[in-house]
Amino acid sequence: MAMVAAAIAVVCVFCALAAGWVAPHNPFDLSTLELSDARLPPAWSAEGSRKYLLGTDDQGRDILSALIYGARISLVVGLASVLLSVVVGVALGLLAGFRGGWIDAVLMRLCDVMLSFPAILVALLIAGVGRALFPNAHESLAFGVLIFSISLTGWVQYARTVRGSTLVERNKEYVQAARVTGVPPLRIMRKHVLPNVMGPVMVLATIQVATAIITEATLSFLGVGAPPTSPSLGTLIRVGNDYLFSGEWWITVFPGLMLVLIALSVNLLGDWLRDALNPRLR
Repeated sequence: MAMVAAAIAVVCVFCALAAGWVAPHNPFDLSTLELSDARLPPAWSAEGSRKYLLGTDDQGRDILSALIYGARISLVVGLASVLLSVVVGVALGLLAGFRGGWIDAVLMRLCDVMLSFPAILVALLIAGVGRALFPNAHESLAFGVLIFSISLTGWVQYARTVRGSTLVERNKEYVQAARVTGVPPLRIMRKHVLPNVMGPVMVLATIQVATAIITEATLSFLGVGAPPTSPSLGTLIRVGNDYLFSGEWWITVFPGLMLVLIALSVNLLGDWLRDALNPRLR
């Protein structure tokens, strides 16, 4: 199962990175769109066309090409938000666990406050406020606000995980020996403690990638995620939702299946990595 999930994840990542070469059409090039080809069913249907394997949407865009380009946006936002969450969470958790005292108390109370708010509501609020304050912002700024909104609550789990592991590691012999020999605390945290607490972080980060992708799709579905000029999988699902009950099911079903496939493969990889790094299961 892990090998199948890895193969699916590799194919999705490769197609997303090489979208310009893999996709049969450029769905966001307005000069190539033909409204006469709008809402065509998949190629295996009687009214379908071999030119569009999975059919077209309401603007005549190829669904397969839109999925490839949309997956690239979803993967980039998901990976970037998880990376930002890992950097912030690991740094704060390592500091809280190693230093202790009032620093630990303040950071843990901050984590408790962040956990009291639903993550999707916080992300929706930040993304909505960013869209309202910068309605004509460049795409890079819009994606930056989206990544920040997802990472705002994502760092808490990493901070709590690293803090708990650091509390155990800081009392071990190798840390005490480094202190006795006069190694600075920052170097001890960076060179000695950090490599020994990254195992759970890697497992958590792998699983959280799927959560970040689903969160981005939810925000895009609600209209405050990716810009309309660069739609992600959530935007494609929202567009197809308007035609779901009129018979054009392929416009929303295929983006939904793509989202489920990516999230499921990443979750299976995370489960395999958790078992592989657990010494009790070896």
